[in-house]
Amino acid sequence: MTWGGKSVTSFTNSESAGGSLVDGDAGEPFTTAWGAIRAGLRSDIGARTFDHWLKPVALVGYCNAEHIVRLALPSEFMASWVSSHYADRLTHAWRAMLPQVRGVRIETSGGPVSRYSSSEPAESEVNTDAATDAVSVQSSQFDRRLTFENFVVGPANDVACNAARMFAQPGPPAFNPLYIHAQTGQGKTHLLHAIGHAYTAANPEARVLYMSAERFMFEFVTAMRARDTLSFKARLRSADLLMIDDVQFIAGKEATQEEFLHTVDELMSGGRRLVISADRAPQSLDGVEGRILSRLTQGLVADIAPADFALRRAILTRKVEVLGHTNVSPAVIELLASRIVSNVRELEGALNRLVAYAQLSTRVVDEAFAEDVLAEMFRASRRRITIDEIQRRVSDHYKIRQAEMVSARRAREVARPRQVAMYLAKQLTPRSLPEIGRKFGGRDHTTVIHAVRQIERLRGCDTDIDSDVRSLIRQLEG
Repeated sequence: MTWGGKSVTSFTNSESAGGSLVDGDAGEPFTTAWGAIRAGLRSDIGARTFDHWLKPVALVGYCNAEHIVRLALPSEFMASWVSSHYADRLTHAWRAMLPQVRGVRIETSGGPVSRYSSSEPAESEVNTDAATDAVSVQSSQFDRRLTFENFVVGPANDVACNAARMFAQPGPPAFNPLYIHAQTGQGKTHLLHAIGHAYTAANPEARVLYMSAERFMFEFVTAMRARDTLSFKARLRSADLLMIDDVQFIAGKEATQEEFLHTVDELMSGGRRLVISADRAPQSLDGVEGRILSRLTQGLVADIAPADFALRRAILTRKVEVLGHTNVSPAVIELLASRIVSNVRELEGALNRLVAYAQLSTRVVDEAFAEDVLAEMFRASRRRITIDEIQRRVSDHYKIRQAEMVSARRAREVARPRQVAMYLAKQLTPRSLPEIGRKFGGRDHTTVIHAVRQIERLRGCDTDIDSDVRSLIRQLEG
């Protein structure tokens, strides 16, 4: 197996992985895997970003009962930022290295030690409180901060939040499935985690499963290659509550869509609950089969609109209360809420960065300090171009379906527009090459490099291509 261009060893079961980790005594398979993961992340995201945010991450333990790797950072601010931006990537990396790992838990260095930090629970603990243990194991896949209590409600998201609360209540659901859609960073993943926490608390013995659509595809393909699809099907279809995040990523994936359809039918026919999230409404999911769209719209479709100024200010105020950093003045909150309007995730990230810099530099968090620390972010937020927007513009320009951007087709009438879109994504967005590749149907970063070089070459010798690119840039930047 390779990770970040390095050859590493993969452990295929818990026995080959040796014992478990306990704080201060990391088992060799886990420390070896962690070294390879760190090297891979540094290669993927760049040395500067890695050294600033991920280099301080420490491997502190492995919970055998929950199959969770415990990682720690020196402050709550850094832990919050890394959890928001890299939790999924860290989970995928650990699962690729050690398949017995189910997820990661990001903590602060001074936080409480997990009850599962030793190799096995004591015999006296096994059956003393089964319901509590069930809740603990089930809840481990959900971020402890993403609860209904921490979700700030406003006109932009109140319908989606109320629907999510209703869906998590005991008793037969009033609708099924629940489909939540919103632009990136507006809170749909928060609501999915909140549903998971609330439903698990109300139904301790229920089987709850949460995964991204990318993980669904990865596990399905892995099961097919291992000729073990039965266990994959059984695990998903036995869930009392299944939640799939960012379902738009199955667009153009025929085999994955077929399996997804059968899973949806099995769950719904059995009266079990299904929650789906996406970055667009069901009717706008190009490249997704009509039978799936029919199922997704059978229940309740709720959208989250971009947060207005009042909601952005309320979110920041709540975040400051949670962080306990009283030196952030209302004027600074007003400044952030007025200048960062693209999405809530960036808004919270800006506050985390501001507070972390203030702690490291011992400076006062005033407006001048915010302008200095967040100058680059303020400039970028004036007009943030997304890869989805690029794909839509390029598809319209060349009169092809947007689903072709993530499809496997290599015909010239599809491949050339796709290369143009990759080129524009590299030129107009801050996304890394691997991130761009993932947005184009999970392609490798080398494919993106080839596309960029190809369009650069063609712009110098093909006036039509150069004119197309110039026109698209004007449209996107305008």
